[in-house]
Amino acid sequence: MDQCAEVEFSPSSTMRLTVALSIIVGLAALALWSHGVVHSNASIYGVNPLYAGSGLIVGLLVGLTGVGGGSLMTPLLVLLFGFHPGTAVGTDLLYASATKSVGTLVHSINRSVDWRVTGRLALGSIPATALTILVLYALHLQGDAASALISTVLGFALLLSAATLLFRRRLFELAARRSVEMSPRSTAVLTVLFGSMLGVLITLSSVGAGAIGVTVLILLYPRMPVAKIVGSDIAHAVPLTLIAGLGHLALGSVDLSLLGSLLVGSVPGIIVGSQLAVRISDQILRPILAGTLVLVGTKLVF
Repeated sequence: MDQCAEVEFSPSSTMRLTVALSIIVGLAALALWSHGVVHSNASIYGVNPLYAGSGLIVGLLVGLTGVGGGSLMTPLLVLLFGFHPGTAVGTDLLYASATKSVGTLVHSINRSVDWRVTGRLALGSIPATALTILVLYALHLQGDAASALISTVLGFALLLSAATLLFRRRLFELAARRSVEMSPRSTAVLTVLFGSMLGVLITLSSVGAGAIGVTVLILLYPRMPVAKIVGSDIAHAVPLTLIAGLGHLALGSVDLSLLGSLLVGSVPGIIVGSQLAVRISDQILRPILAGTLVLVGTKLVF
């Protein structure tokens, strides 16, 4: 008689185990780097394991929480790895365009994208993004001047994202109780204007498409299903971050090898995080994330 007991794992248990192991691997890479065992210029077949591990952790958190990668990835590159803020923002923009393309495809298949809203946002954001890139090029912002500007904008964007995370539920309740709705024309105009503001903010900081974008859209379209608002916001972020990222690439502020390493880790991380059956309580996770963004934003601003 076989005395060996067969152990079976449920899909949710296997998924949780995968997430735990992935986070451990990513944290181990960071620990090895901090002790000088893994260097920031080390690579395996052109992939830096340290940056890939960081991308894995951020991808998992994005998949689990829905918080935009820019709020997590850009400060990580600036504060932990010491990248120039311009390089961190430019690289993160192309990183976001690649990862959000996958999300857009999924939302399109599920028919949870309102292309009318996406088009209105793009009508304001794409010209604003192009204009911002031209201004950066015309001013020839480099070195300390560019670092100071981008760090300040990034810090305020993180603080604003933290505020939307903390007070999002109250804002949603306010929108639900609103008895008088805006006219369709007013809603359309405000959506275009918000898109232009978002274009400038994201081009300079790569932060705001998720936390800020979804919150404002829910206030503008209180009767639209949240899933469709999220899908429309993600779909809009693809051309916005792509154009802004290409602009930064033309300015020379994109590290393509860093981009490749981040994508190697983050794409599987986002897939695993998004498919995780048991999620951490939103009431616990949101204040923690908001507090982290406040600390990072304050450090960048002051």
